[in-house]
Amino acid sequence: MSIGEIVAVLRRRWYVMVPLTVISLLAGAHLYRSVPVAYQSESSVALLDSTAVAELAPAFGNPIANAGGSLVVTADVLIRTLSGTDAARDLQGIGVTDPYTVGFAANTSGPMLTLTVTGTDRAKVLEETNKLTAFAGETLNALQAAAKVKPAYMVQTAPVVLPQTPVPQMKSRYQQVLGVVILGTTTAFTLSFLTDSLLAALRRRRAASAAPARRGRRKPWGRQLDATALLSCYLALAFFIPSNLTLPGMGGVGTPANVFALLCLFWYLAAWITGRILPAPGTRLPRVVMCLLAFSVLGSYLANAMRGSSHKEVLAADRGLIGLLVWVSLVVLVSAGIQDRERLDVLLRRAVVMGTVVAAVGFYDFFTATNIADSISIPGLKSGVAQITTLDRGSFTRPRSTTAQPLEFGGMLAILLPFAVQQAFDPVRRHLRAWRRWGPVVLMGGALPLTVSRTSIIGALIVVLVMVLRWKPERRWAAIGLLMGSVACFKVIIPGLIGTITALFASFLTNSDSSTQARTVKYSAIVPYLDERPLFGRGFGTFLPELFFFTDNQYMLTLAEMGLVGLLALLVLLFTGIHQGGAIRRLARTESDRELGQAFFASALVSLVIAATFDALSFPMFAGVFFLTIAAGGSYLGFIRRTAPEPATVEFPCSSASQPPADRIRVPAP
Repeated sequence: MSIGEIVAVLRRRWYVMVPLTVISLLAGAHLYRSVPVAYQSESSVALLDSTAVAELAPAFGNPIANAGGSLVVTADVLIRTLSGTDAARDLQGIGVTDPYTVGFAANTSGPMLTLTVTGTDRAKVLEETNKLTAFAGETLNALQAAAKVKPAYMVQTAPVVLPQTPVPQMKSRYQQVLGVVILGTTTAFTLSFLTDSLLAALRRRRAASAAPARRGRRKPWGRQLDATALLSCYLALAFFIPSNLTLPGMGGVGTPANVFALLCLFWYLAAWITGRILPAPGTRLPRVVMCLLAFSVLGSYLANAMRGSSHKEVLAADRGLIGLLVWVSLVVLVSAGIQDRERLDVLLRRAVVMGTVVAAVGFYDFFTATNIADSISIPGLKSGVAQITTLDRGSFTRPRSTTAQPLEFGGMLAILLPFAVQQAFDPVRRHLRAWRRWGPVVLMGGALPLTVSRTSIIGALIVVLVMVLRWKPERRWAAIGLLMGSVACFKVIIPGLIGTITALFASFLTNSDSSTQARTVKYSAIVPYLDERPLFGRGFGTFLPELFFFTDNQYMLTLAEMGLVGLLALLVLLFTGIHQGGAIRRLARTESDRELGQAFFASALVSLVIAATFDALSFPMFAGVFFLTIAAGGSYLGFIRRTAPEPATVEFPCSSASQPPADRIRVPAP
């Protein structure tokens, strides 16, 4: 469906689009005028050890010197007590009636608490913050008195930041107004195309409207768009605009690529409603699995709404729904929007080429000890990640190219590397020069060790084991020799890199690495949150590091945010990708298709394993490439199944296995 056709439908059904849009604008204006401005005040409190403990060395009587990590458990008990219903009832009795939150202070590992009150009366909010701060100290003393702790050994509270002057929260107000306007406009857009489709069916004008226009009168905006072209634009925005640059007010999901993906979803809905696009047969599996994930995300969203969460968690849950829509858009566009296998091949080749450019930028970052993304500034976008700096490990700079973190950089390249290898061996591309076929493999594979990350090395090893072991002996031994030569080249060109990577895995196996210990020690801290809400969790996207802690494990993060149902849906999605790769290889009739199936198998297996090493779906570029490859595997599986030979029967004992697949027949141009 072209842009001109979309404009024509909206112009024909103006009586649907215009009134609903005007109503949404009026509703937004009314909401802006009627909803009062919310004010927020904060204070910070530190827990100090008792005077009896403070007299011991090495503090020598300084109580602040004993505000150590041993009081973190005490702070957690105090936070849970103040967040309970009994404390809320007591606070209402002393005049604290506005919503309040209590949590660990951001960017700290000690017993520091942040108390926040939000309300519409500025003077009242400041008074309630003072009362809440005093109540926190009284509650801590009451807890210790109930445990019969001697006064000399009682932990004390000390205000670090006094209650601040309430600040107006205009951002939430604008978000509410914008949400009403977007909802009304989207409804008007959908109903316009639905009305046009119904009237076209009643008047039997579908055949006339589907007639091709004359080439001579076609305007630039009247050219036909397809899903491959739109997805190529999405990949260009995702790869070449740093993923930390987002639209203001949308957080990490507000990247230009994600916004474009949402617009593409509207394009598909318009084309599907008017009957111009029908999902290809046999491509339903990725969409069904995506429905399971969407069900778990919606369940966690309702669980977050029912538990009385803080304002930050509510906004985070809303951003999680936006991220879900982006993923749904990618899966639908790839699996249902692409009708031709050749166009799907074009999409995968473009993804590999763009990934190669990102890898080349990573080489520049590594050898210049800089980050090119830090120098990119786009008007209207701001960094959604605070204080992104160049990361070092050992004596090496860890590149991140246009991604938000070296882990995302390595993970994204690891799931694209199998397709680069498959395309290098593809007979259809054999006429190209060697540097065009093998350049992506060299750049992607060479950039993985530069991240000095266990995640990247594990991903590369999985690709090698899955791809190389299925090759014929002559190709397999040649690949092993090239790999050994590549390791030797890295050892000579970049002295110390191989040793640093080896030391990383050695410290991991001996459990002496501080990075690994910092991750694994937090796994047990997830259990209390899982016990509270085991089925649907606390809400997708609400386990924020500034409110809780970093997990660095997608499975543990999913347990906390979406519970057991969400973890099951995620595992089903990952194993679906593995199943699709194996099915493509099993049903393939050519060696090229078998290697393509093995590439999908390797990519899905890499995603399954490295998801345990970092919070993968929190990074927009990695998540986008992951869902795109999952959907592409389902689409390829549908194409392969339609060209698979029919099973032999009594009437037709000879199958058509000797015929080449229809999508691989090359018809010479006249």
